[in-house]
Amino acid sequence: MAPKSKTTPKKNKYSILLPTYNERRNLPIITWLLNRTFTENNIDWELIIVDDGSPDGTQEIALQLQKAYPNRIQLRARAGKLGLGTAYVHGLQYATGNFVVIMDADFSHHPKFLPEMIAKQKEGDYDIVTGTRYAGNGGVYGWDLKRKFVSRGANLFADTVLRPGVSDLTGSFRLYKKEVLQRVIGSTESKGYTFQMEMMVRAKGMGCSVAEVPISFVDRVYGESKLGGDEIVEYAKGVLNLWLKV
Repeated sequence: MAPKSKTTPKKNKYSILLPTYNERRNLPIITWLLNRTFTENNIDWELIIVDDGSPDGTQEIALQLQKAYPNRIQLRARAGKLGLGTAYVHGLQYATGNFVVIMDADFSHHPKFLPEMIAKQKEGDYDIVTGTRYAGNGGVYGWDLKRKFVSRGANLFADTVLRPGVSDLTGSFRLYKKEVLQRVIGSTESKGYTFQMEMMVRAKGMGCSVAEVPISFVDRVYGESKLGGDEIVEYAKGVLNLWLKV
């Protein structure tokens, strides 16, 4: 009787979705940090840059980075600013990994936390691992008191109304199983600032398993923050809208 052949388990691959708008100064450094982190930890990866028609030359930098990191970088540009949610939908269709990481390009999210997030996912075979600023030794650096108050208040407001059981609903540093992200993103309606919050609430409503990893959030080094008064109003409306629907 012939011995059974052992099947080699498929190696995981991680696709990073990186929406960009005017990030030409940040993009080379974040790409270098991602490459170093994944290379040092022997992890297969790719970077999908979804640029919304940046006028500052972000796409030209992305094309140069493609040459510097062969077979690692995809540039999937769009004609203009179409919203964060649609950027993820657009980038996801090109992801070849079985896991997807969503993060910001401005160093708010340091790639050094990715190995810990990946290890946490393996530990419990979680559907989603989310970075949290508001649990364990997580924190926020570079914000004034008003900005901290607004962010913390937004999370407490959403937690009180929606009760998702996650300490950082507005965070945008997350690791998903690809098929889970596809399912969740397909049911998410908002496209702007409330997108991350709705994604998590929808995921919890679908019964997805979620783990948290404390992260240090650092305010952007170059460029301007996209958060303004309109986004805060939109967020409050989004929370109440979700409360009615989910």
